[in-house]
Amino acid sequence: MEEIAAEYAYPPVGEGADEAGWWLRGNMVASLDGAIHHGGRSQPLSSKADMWIFGVLRALADVVVVGARTVRQEGYRPAKRRSGFADRRAAAGQSPAPAIAVVSAGLELDFSAPLFTEPVVPTLLLTGTDAPADRVAEARRAGAEVVFAGEGGAADPALVPGLLAERGLRRQLTEGGPTLLGEFAGAGVLDELCLSISPRIVAGSAPRIMNGPVLPDPDEYTLEGVLEEEGFLFTRYRRLRTVAE
Repeated sequence: MEEIAAEYAYPPVGEGADEAGWWLRGNMVASLDGAIHHGGRSQPLSSKADMWIFGVLRALADVVVVGARTVRQEGYRPAKRRSGFADRRAAAGQSPAPAIAVVSAGLELDFSAPLFTEPVVPTLLLTGTDAPADRVAEARRAGAEVVFAGEGGAADPALVPGLLAERGLRRQLTEGGPTLLGEFAGAGVLDELCLSISPRIVAGSAPRIMNGPVLPDPDEYTLEGVLEEEGFLFTRYRRLRTVAE
């Protein structure tokens, strides 16, 4: 566990001159032919090792950011306390488990689900200022913290990392789906991508790991590490930033 945790450790984040204000990491799994799901779910592409690394990535994060559609499709639940990481999280000043932050425009979510009724730390909802007032009120009654990330009906992906960092949630992990991941990439705020390549072929019309408008120029990433287990490749890429950034 310690070796894997060290492999995926976040860079220093904080307010120091040599530290990033936050670090947004994406984690996705894809088949050999680029599909991100089979039958609408990612589980058929996964493995024990993939789920173990999934758990490590969550255990290192302050917050897990996810789109509302993925919450509904995957039946998202609150993040768990992981006893093996309790001391590490306490030493880093982290809560016992990461918060879940759901990005949603219409807030069409089941507020009676465990994600809202049984979280270790309150679930956050990121939306725009024009979100339906009745849904905002219902979310707050359910105990969720509603964060307005820009004007309009939807959250501005460029604002999300900074708003989370203001709440002390600097080590950020997004698990998609592909629309949200594409929005983060398009906004230039995706610092790192952890991509699990599954040795399976799906065919069909499942989307790629990112779905959205094409970037003006391809964004460049550098390979930081590769692990292998039973034919699965667990890759980690860091975004190359320009001098202007």
